[in-house]
Amino acid sequence: MNTKVVKLNYNNLDKEAIKEAGYVLRNGGLVAFPTETVYGLGANALDDKAVKKIFDAKGRPQDNPLIVHIAEISDIETLVQEVPEVAFKFIKKFWPGPLTIILPKSNKIPNSTSAGLDSIGIRMPSNEVAREIIKASGVPIAAPSANISGRPSPTDLERCVEDLNGKVDYIIGGEKSNVGVESTIIDCTVYPPCILRPGGVTLEMLKEVEKEVYIDPAIMKKPEEKLKPKAPGMKYRHYAPKAPVKVIQGDLDFTITKINELINKYTKEGKNVGVIATDETLNKYHNAIVETLGSRNNINIIAQNLFETLRKFDDKNVDVILSEAFEEKGMGIAVMNRLKKSAGFDIISI
Repeated sequence: MNTKVVKLNYNNLDKEAIKEAGYVLRNGGLVAFPTETVYGLGANALDDKAVKKIFDAKGRPQDNPLIVHIAEISDIETLVQEVPEVAFKFIKKFWPGPLTIILPKSNKIPNSTSAGLDSIGIRMPSNEVAREIIKASGVPIAAPSANISGRPSPTDLERCVEDLNGKVDYIIGGEKSNVGVESTIIDCTVYPPCILRPGGVTLEMLKEVEKEVYIDPAIMKKPEEKLKPKAPGMKYRHYAPKAPVKVIQGDLDFTITKINELINKYTKEGKNVGVIATDETLNKYHNAIVETLGSRNNINIIAQNLFETLRKFDDKNVDVILSEAFEEKGMGIAVMNRLKKSAGFDIISI
């Protein structure tokens, strides 16, 4: 397959390119496009054959449901059976933005999109290019992250091309995603509403709207093999670079000491070691390839840089990656969720 790649100037959008991407989607093709969270791989959410192409292109398990992206709030009406009052509150506060809301699906949504579930996740991205492409297509767009399944999600155009060139019809974009991790997923088919994936809209932000919101405790631990995922990212190993990842969790002195011990151990075994550090600890590690996520004082920047940093270690052919951990509050919950899953829950703690 010949993949067309278009890099946009966000200050002067190429309307013809957006129109062309919309045409491809409307007619059953696959288009990778930018959102504020990560880049997405889109297909017509109502076209069973088109949706199945997503699973083929990504190598994605068929029981992993997709998120449907819309351009206008009114687009939700025909896609779901009902919108509970609490969901309306979240929509009013956080759309457009990095929040996916799970609702009872209508019969317009094929089982391939919902992975056979009676519910579907809906989101309205804040990225202007994403919404313009959805409008140009004239259909709701099912879109997981635009990467090979299991790998770190792409936050720029170049990483989409790296993973999907020759596997999709069109890749369009330009700027880096500014959130850096996938959307928060909240289940509003139950009460209290339950967070099934942490993301850019934090637990604290959601509690300001509905104080009873809670996080499913299962998402921060290794999932059971028999789990039937209600939302993307719940069951399978995700966000993983080629080298195994090990997360070291504890106070900073313990973390630095333990990582240096492991560097020495792996180096003696002849392994090339990568370390995920922060600005504050960048110079604390030796005999390793060290990448910083940014300052510990800015967890949003750490989230923004996480996936690209994991991919850099692929570029440098490391044999093992050792990562510092972060406080699990605010965006730190989303960062740690992604780190733990990238490590397959291989965690060393005090």
